[in-house]
Amino acid sequence: MAKRKVKFVCQDCGYESAKWMGKCPGCNNWNTLVEEIEASNMKNRHTVGGEAKAARKPESITAIDSEKEPRMTTTMKEFNRVLGGGIVPGSLALIGGDPGIGKSTLLLQISAQLAEKQLPVLYISGEESTRQTKLRADRLGVKSDLLYVLAETNLLDIANQIEQIKPSFVVIDSIQTIFREEVTSAPGSVSQVRECTSELMRIAKTNGIPIFIVGHVTKEGAIAGPRMLEHMVDAVLYFEGEQHHTHRILRGVKNRFGSTHEMGIFEMKEEGLREVLNPSEIFLEERSQGTSGSTVVASMEGTRPVLVEIQALISPSSFGNPRRMATGIDSNRVPLLMAVLEKRVGLMLQNQDAYIKVAGGVKLDEPAIDLAIAVSIASSFRDQPTKPEDIIIGEVGLTGEIRRVSRIEQRVQEAAKLGFKRVICPKKNLEGWKAPESIQVVGVNTVQEALDIGLDR
Repeated sequence: MAKRKVKFVCQDCGYESAKWMGKCPGCNNWNTLVEEIEASNMKNRHTVGGEAKAARKPESITAIDSEKEPRMTTTMKEFNRVLGGGIVPGSLALIGGDPGIGKSTLLLQISAQLAEKQLPVLYISGEESTRQTKLRADRLGVKSDLLYVLAETNLLDIANQIEQIKPSFVVIDSIQTIFREEVTSAPGSVSQVRECTSELMRIAKTNGIPIFIVGHVTKEGAIAGPRMLEHMVDAVLYFEGEQHHTHRILRGVKNRFGSTHEMGIFEMKEEGLREVLNPSEIFLEERSQGTSGSTVVASMEGTRPVLVEIQALISPSSFGNPRRMATGIDSNRVPLLMAVLEKRVGLMLQNQDAYIKVAGGVKLDEPAIDLAIAVSIASSFRDQPTKPEDIIIGEVGLTGEIRRVSRIEQRVQEAAKLGFKRVICPKKNLEGWKAPESIQVVGVNTVQEALDIGLDR
């Protein structure tokens, strides 16, 4: 009888060690190495049941067909946008999010929409029984004979059912509950997640079936399991939002078939998720008029301009080290912009606490929001409100100059569509295009010019 080999695997990053260690050398986290038994009698690591596959031969790149495959589209335009135009046949996508955020609801709605197009869909639930899935389907109004539900966690049985039904779309909810019998570790461990994902990828590629797998997230918000899980799949989507708010944001952080900057916005209703086609109105509907520290910026999320409100609160500090807190933007950007305002504009902010927030729970990471943040900080510090009909766009340099931004035409058109009267933007962006007649575009070269124009006296 062969001696069993024991190894210790980090449950966060997948680092393997022959002995136990308190601190993982790979990710520097404590108490994450778990003992696992390395099976040496697995028939084949890459096929369920050990069935041998014929080796493929290399092809000349000029002989490969480069025609685009037709995508499977759903009735949710927001979902299609995030994926780059629809679901690609043979793709493997990973969707993560906090518990109870609506991942299963979203995928069940997508499955029902594809089934209504006469496409067989297999929904595999490893966490709920078929009766629980049926209760959710009744709440969502799902009634389709081509939507099949299976409560199973054994990967071999799942592969057999996929072979029999031959579905056009498969959902695995979730990958942490699926296990392979050849792997001796518990479901959800690094070895199980890695082996099951590898087999699902083989099934998707060889049969041309798109597979969506749900992944649990850690307390930091990252998808649980080894980091290589995100490298194996074709697309990684994050479903974000607050449990106490109705809005949900579907964001792509990896997509081999489209842009990773797209964002889809949904609203949670009693009957399921409903897409929001004009998110700018949602983010601005509760904006206060005539208050200091509030500006509106036109940010690009992929190919779509989104108008959001940036709020700032500046107050005298009671401590030796003033606080700098930011929600929805990079926290390192706030002290940088405050240093520019001190050096180039003359605002004494070194003894002031600063709190910056992007209203609506949106996360912005493009440099075009710099000027709006700086104007919000100066507005709150001077207690001078900004003009409510203004949109402020621009990147701020360390010397106080305003640098050009991309896609200025789309940003201005979105502002004009929502009734704004003036756009303050970099002067370099005024060349080569004509603004709509209903809106005035003002170019500025420095932060001081933007403050002189944008703040009410």
